[in-house]
Amino acid sequence: MDFNMKKLASDAGIFFTRAVQFTEEKFGQAEKTELDAHFENLLARADSTKNWTEKILRQTEVLLQPNPSARVEEFLYEKLDRKVPSRVTNGELLAQYMADAASELGPTTPYGKTLIKVAEAEKQLGAAERDFIHTASISFLTPLRNFLEGDWKTISKERRLLQNRRLDLDACKARLKKAKAAEAKATTVPDFQETRPRNYILSASASAGTGSRVQLSSSPLSCWPLLLPSPQLWNDEVDKAEQELRVAQTEFDRQAEVTRLLLEGISSTHVNHLRCLHEFVKSQTTYYAQCYRHMLDLQKQLGSSQGAIFPGTFVGTTEPASPPLSSTSPTTAAATMPVVPSVASLAPPGEASLCLEEVAPPASGTRKARVLYDYEAADSSELALLADELITVYSLPGMDPDWLIGERGNKKGKVPVTYLELLS
Repeated sequence: MDFNMKKLASDAGIFFTRAVQFTEEKFGQAEKTELDAHFENLLARADSTKNWTEKILRQTEVLLQPNPSARVEEFLYEKLDRKVPSRVTNGELLAQYMADAASELGPTTPYGKTLIKVAEAEKQLGAAERDFIHTASISFLTPLRNFLEGDWKTISKERRLLQNRRLDLDACKARLKKAKAAEAKATTVPDFQETRPRNYILSASASAGTGSRVQLSSSPLSCWPLLLPSPQLWNDEVDKAEQELRVAQTEFDRQAEVTRLLLEGISSTHVNHLRCLHEFVKSQTTYYAQCYRHMLDLQKQLGSSQGAIFPGTFVGTTEPASPPLSSTSPTTAAATMPVVPSVASLAPPGEASLCLEEVAPPASGTRKARVLYDYEAADSSELALLADELITVYSLPGMDPDWLIGERGNKKGKVPVTYLELLS
């Protein structure tokens, strides 16, 4: 292998000089070139962006794949540049178990029929989850990884180069300072080349028939001359140090400008991440809307079968649905809650023309219900609700299982079951 010893020695010398400068700076024995405040702010913002991007990336991966073993497996496949094998979601696995149980316990029994219906809903939920994970990985996780593995590595490399250029610049400044101090000291010393006289003894001893051997020796009171550099030599040293300083300053300024441009590009990174964040929220909203729609359909199916199996009981759930983000006003509640179909659109043709003024509550079967959050009536057949109020509710034959008749004082109208907590 061909080694360039001169280059190797030069690199070793530069490394040693930087190490000495860095150590002296840490101990406060050398001056350090400080960056301007704007540059320091750019560095701090870049570091903060990198740290929070890593945290958001890791937590999003946990959200999409809670199983750590599966995450490690996906990471290895990604590093090996191989396609990640398709994995069954928990919802799809639960659906398979329910379908197998219904097949073994009897698909014609009420329990078996219900298992089949729930299994189909869980399968749809699993498919929706798979689509959400795939979309979120492409639109959100991939851009974050590209920033950490691409842009940030470039920024880190240029920052290390800037640090080396700064150490070189400060070392040149220190060398020039020492050269100027030595030059000033040399001008005050008399100009002579040696401080001790030369006193050499040249002795020769004859050799037998072959010639003579010359030996150089010195007496105890004599020595080699002690030379001191003249002021002219120090002037040359100062000129050389100034030239090196100019070169180091130019390289430092050039590297600082390159690093500054990369750091200012963090603003574009924020804009890109903002766009990706909107895509992530959109995909998550679509996922939860699909889940709500599938569960609403399942609730309707189970509600109709529950009315046939347990006649005379209320149809619906006593557990509240997920509340909206804010329930301060009916407008906000209507915007944040999933759209609940009106009774007129879901009810049979005969029920759509039902006159509420002619409806009388049944002699038995009425219950009290607490309103979970505000609801704005879609038309005159519905009753507007306010959170935490108590109303009387009852069901009529043939009504959609997701709706009840609600009464508050002399007001009467249809109300959605999902907005109510039925009290015993």
